[in-house]
Amino acid sequence: MGSLPHVVEDCGGVVQLFSDGTIYRSKDIGFPIPIINDQSVVFKDCLFDKTNNLHLRLYKPTSMSPSSPAKKFSVILFLHGGGFCVGTREWPNFHNCCLKLASGLNALVVAPDYRLAPEHRLPAAMEDGFSALQWLQAQVLSDKGDAWVNGGEADYDQVFILGDSSGGNIAHHLAVQIGAGSTGLAPVRVRGYILMAPFFGGVARTKSEEGPSEHLLNLELLDRFWRLSMPAGASRDHPLANPFGPGSLNIELVALDPILVIVGSCELLRDRGEDYARRLQEMGKKIEYVEFEGKQHGFFTNDPYSEASEEVIQDMKRFMVENSC
Repeated sequence: MGSLPHVVEDCGGVVQLFSDGTIYRSKDIGFPIPIINDQSVVFKDCLFDKTNNLHLRLYKPTSMSPSSPAKKFSVILFLHGGGFCVGTREWPNFHNCCLKLASGLNALVVAPDYRLAPEHRLPAAMEDGFSALQWLQAQVLSDKGDAWVNGGEADYDQVFILGDSSGGNIAHHLAVQIGAGSTGLAPVRVRGYILMAPFFGGVARTKSEEGPSEHLLNLELLDRFWRLSMPAGASRDHPLANPFGPGSLNIELVALDPILVIVGSCELLRDRGEDYARRLQEMGKKIEYVEFEGKQHGFFTNDPYSEASEEVIQDMKRFMVENSC
């Protein structure tokens, strides 16, 4: 008799991979975060990819902020985190974060789900991020498009892609794929990218990765996310993990729209974010790096109504205004 299947990879009980290849996903994520009720924002869900049964959530402010010089809402594509393995638009932290982005940035927020690993290894997540942008383009071009998108309130000439953690990695790959000017998405115009502690990797460890573990994150979990999400047999130097790996595309040859990188100084991913920004700056790209002292991974996403998060919103707002044309 063969032995019974046993757990070989366990992401906090939320996702478990067994020795026979089967995967267990828990419906209970045990997140002690209450859902915030923000009366200034309405939201609804839409199917954007029938083939993969993927939905997105739209968030719209109930009115235009009186202090805003704009006559229409900017558009934010929000790509959630979770190491490519966990997370959906319905998780309380991501939902609260999108409420804050909509109200704080006076924006229509588009928050898509994407296929998760290990059932769907990379580049599935990048493909789904691009599909969400194509859905947005289709709504704008269609007479029967979603009224929140093409009803005249949203300015699809002012689209910003905001990715948190693994979503920040997806945002980077979209920036490279779409290129400066986003002509392939016309009339949708991407003006810039905001990467919150992007989840990049590499075989060689950074100083911050070898530093103390965080409240919600440790190096063992980061490595596990990579093992579960990378194409089978790939290392952390694979181009989807490491933008500067031996087989990675030379980004210097790619024209990119402006990028803002935001990290906390106590994050395991801090050095990767700083290194990414420094290298792109040396290549002559328009990139900004902002570091929040004493903050850990998810400090904005998991507590979007804090004082520090208000500063993050102001940094994002400034970046959006500076790159609006």
